[in-house]
Amino acid sequence: MAGQPPKLVNPLANARYVASAHDLSQLPPAAGPEVAFAGRSNAGKSSAINALVGHVRLAFVSKTPGRTQMINFFALPRERFLVDLPGYGYAKVPEKERERWGEVISHYLAERSSLCGLVAIMDVRHPLTPLDRQLLDWFLPGGRPVHILLTKADKLSRQQAAKQLQAVQREIAGSTVSAQLFSSLNRNGVEEAAQVIESWFAAQEKEAPG
Repeated sequence: MAGQPPKLVNPLANARYVASAHDLSQLPPAAGPEVAFAGRSNAGKSSAINALVGHVRLAFVSKTPGRTQMINFFALPRERFLVDLPGYGYAKVPEKERERWGEVISHYLAERSSLCGLVAIMDVRHPLTPLDRQLLDWFLPGGRPVHILLTKADKLSRQQAAKQLQAVQREIAGSTVSAQLFSSLNRNGVEEAAQVIESWFAAQEKEAPG
């Protein structure tokens, strides 16, 4: 109808599962720009991915944290990829497995040439834990951007959530890290996060030779 704003097109729609890797030797060849998602096992990472792509069950959502033990690749049109990294920090996972996850994640973040940005998933009630900081330490030396999704924002009042966001923004000021509030439940923040990821893809493609 005339006078209505145009409906925004989700740049992350039409994602489809393409591959999983248990260790670095199983990673598929880099075919296009990748954006990775990482976070603590109970921070709502899979739900955030599903909300962003508009698909209920693309990424596996479990009531038992720590179930995502593989690096999962989801393809988008134009040879772009979203990469779901294993959740970290879940105490009931055996120590050896936690160490393996840490090694795989750190090497992937530091060495994957096609990786153009990292979406760090943090529960708004408990952001920037020691493990979250370790994740940033692995990734930031490469100079690529990080966008923090402070998930489960619906669990706090608007004032409380805003206060948490401001505290995180003060701590990351002056870095290549940005942050926003996010709720998979009511889809608050989905469009903002999708546009950040789209901008990373576009920047990587602009720099690519040919």
